[in-house]
Amino acid sequence: MSRRRTLAGLLCAALLALAAGCGIPDRSDVQVDGSGPAVSAGASSFGRGEPPTRTASGADREIFVRNFLAAAAGEPERAYARVKQFIAREDRNRLAEKQGSEVAINVVRLTEKPVITENASGLLTVRVPVQQVGLLRANGVLGPPVVTDTEYQFSLRGSAEAGQESTTDGGYYVTDPPSVLLLDTLALRQYYQTRTVYFWNSDATRLVADQRYLPLAVPAERLVSEAVKWLIAGPSDWLRQGVSGLPDRTALINNAVKTDGRWEVNLDLPGDDRRKLEKLGIQLSWSLSDLDGPLQLTTRNQSRVTIDDLAAHRLNNPVYPLTEGPQRFTVYDGAIHPLVFETESIGTVPIRAEDNHTIVSAALRRAAEEKTLAALVSTAPGGRQRLVAGSGVAPVQVMTPAMQTFTAIGRPVWLRPLGAAQPYGLVVADGRLYRFDDRARMVQVAVGATGQVSAVATSLDGHRIALIVGGRLYLSAASLDGGVVSLGPVRPVATTLTDLSAVDWAQENTLAVAGSTNRSAVYEVSVDGAQQAALVTDVGARVTHLAVYPANPTYVLPAVMMMYEANGVAYRYRSPSAETIRSEQVLDVPPPPAGGRVGSPTAPFFLF
Repeated sequence: MSRRRTLAGLLCAALLALAAGCGIPDRSDVQVDGSGPAVSAGASSFGRGEPPTRTASGADREIFVRNFLAAAAGEPERAYARVKQFIAREDRNRLAEKQGSEVAINVVRLTEKPVITENASGLLTVRVPVQQVGLLRANGVLGPPVVTDTEYQFSLRGSAEAGQESTTDGGYYVTDPPSVLLLDTLALRQYYQTRTVYFWNSDATRLVADQRYLPLAVPAERLVSEAVKWLIAGPSDWLRQGVSGLPDRTALINNAVKTDGRWEVNLDLPGDDRRKLEKLGIQLSWSLSDLDGPLQLTTRNQSRVTIDDLAAHRLNNPVYPLTEGPQRFTVYDGAIHPLVFETESIGTVPIRAEDNHTIVSAALRRAAEEKTLAALVSTAPGGRQRLVAGSGVAPVQVMTPAMQTFTAIGRPVWLRPLGAAQPYGLVVADGRLYRFDDRARMVQVAVGATGQVSAVATSLDGHRIALIVGGRLYLSAASLDGGVVSLGPVRPVATTLTDLSAVDWAQENTLAVAGSTNRSAVYEVSVDGAQQAALVTDVGARVTHLAVYPANPTYVLPAVMMMYEANGVAYRYRSPSAETIRSEQVLDVPPPPAGGRVGSPTAPFFLF
């Protein structure tokens, strides 16, 4: 039965169907509130993927400002030309223009509506409060921001006052413009599609997702060429420690072409290694996850790999080692118990009964050869806590380390082991990050950010790490080379949430983050911070524990699966809100003694 469900999910992901049963498509963006750049009715003269022209707003000054913040969108080589159309001619040299691969756009999130006031000279002064999100480069990578401005100011004047410009075309001109290209996050969502590209980890045993932005203005027939160029250019900077790129000097010879229904890619690949070409074929099949049909890879030295059908190739080479769906568990009166919800699969506690006590939180993961990884935070004498762990065929025996205790230990997470390799996990204890193994041996891991570490989460590939450090959200890449877990440089992720308290992976390129908007809330936040959307807007108390089954193309589920704890109460997310997990939904709980206290579910989590 699980085999049939898995294949159905794989087929669904490969075809990217949009029906509810197929979950979240590869190119879906996080939904944000508010509308994108707007033009006045009947005034639009731009095509699909092209931002509005300067005159599209007519006399509406607010729409003009929003259109100005969208003008840089599209193919990067024309970004400056599009923006300069909005700027008065004598001020166009204020824009610090760059060429080719150096073109970069500052992506900003408006924190308030632009304020437009008329000054004494008759000009309109515009103040735009922003949060810096990142720098969008010509290769489609949205990296961390390089500036810290929290607002931009410029002026507007009508075209009739613009001197050399036409006095009859209507609209406004920008004077005193910012010196950099700006792009509002709403415009990013409207004029770009997000693409996921995949890189092999250091020993080429697992694919790791990375995100790119492709302008909608790019013709569909260029998609294959663009994906190959992304792979040649290598991963995002923050991800480099956890993955490997293509060999140096790899180059695309001409653009990919489609001949008789087959895509043909010709490469200059150093070494002419057929095995590397086969690995590249798997990378491309997933990086082109909405394409099917045949694809042929050829090198200058005539090595050739032909993929008969991209969709079938994805089925035969799943991106994640998942064969079964998730099962829900919770901690109840210090022991792990399965949770029962409608038609969902009900699990069996995979640890020994004699070890299932004094538990505060837990992490269970399936591993190769039908083994299970177990990491448990349990109470210790003196009101302290300790980590115990184990691995093996269920029921797993956990091992207690040599009296290493802490004031408080957070939710542990496993880094998915590679085959029979030594399994490792990460856990936060007393504000520091530690690596642990399946014997609960803990070693502190350096984090490249200042402050107390309060939460950690790992992606399905096991190499991308989300952290909350000093109340801020960061990403890093984990390297497992030589059995040593180390983290690469951290990448800050912008969000309007404050006082962050918990994080987990919600999709391949999306995080679930708990924090505050003056009220405790849980948001979905893209890995680059460009898009965010509320899942739960008023939790009622600070979220102290968060667990999500991450949506993925290997095992597709129809809805977001998330649970969390706040103020000692466990909740199950059911869009668009959440409901309390009740004690009667906890399996195998003995009845309380007469007049005794009824327990409460805490620290809910998934086994997958």
